[in-house]
Amino acid sequence: MTFDFKAYLGAVTRTVSELERDGKPVRKVALERSYDTTAEDLWDALTNPERLPRWFLPVSGDLRLGGRYQFKGNAGGTVTECVPPRLVCATWEFGGGVSWIEVRIAPEGRGRSRLTLCHICPVDDHWRKYGPGAVGVGWDLALIGLAVHFSGVNIDGFKEGKFVVSPEGKAFIVWAGTDWGRAAVAGGENLAQAETAAKRTIAFYTGVGPSGA
Repeated sequence: MTFDFKAYLGAVTRTVSELERDGKPVRKVALERSYDTTAEDLWDALTNPERLPRWFLPVSGDLRLGGRYQFKGNAGGTVTECVPPRLVCATWEFGGGVSWIEVRIAPEGRGRSRLTLCHICPVDDHWRKYGPGAVGVGWDLALIGLAVHFSGVNIDGFKEGKFVVSPEGKAFIVWAGTDWGRAAVAGGENLAQAETAAKRTIAFYTGVGPSGA
């Protein structure tokens, strides 16, 4: 499968904003894009345990309000809000840390719907080192899988592990990581710090040191 990563980047809006949660500073990392499917079908793709592995990861647990979930080899958490087919919120617990995700779906008419995925992160050492790209690039890659899923192409045509080490995949990560740096600055982050964090994120995903990113 040939994936037009340039078209994908143009389809996604990336923003970073400053918030407080429980009296502490946090940052909201948001991705928005439209899909050629109904809100109901998009909701099903995001919450159906049988469909989630086709574009993201296998999931276990109880995917309903108050339930605990676990993505294989990744994060788990608790579903804190659930309003089908419009909104789902959950804690995102990984590596001993806790952050939060919010997923909103809005119909756009004529069989299209808009997805807004927000990851709310504490301002900790990890954030200061990597910035929004640490979670943003990961979600970018997941939403590529979702785009492929809705395109009708067999999901086996997109393998994230192979994609990120390919020349096209590395170019995508450099582009996305750089755009997350731009979004951080637009959201109030210091320019030098945002650029350095973006380079570190790119290096993490590509294996190329910051000086060569």
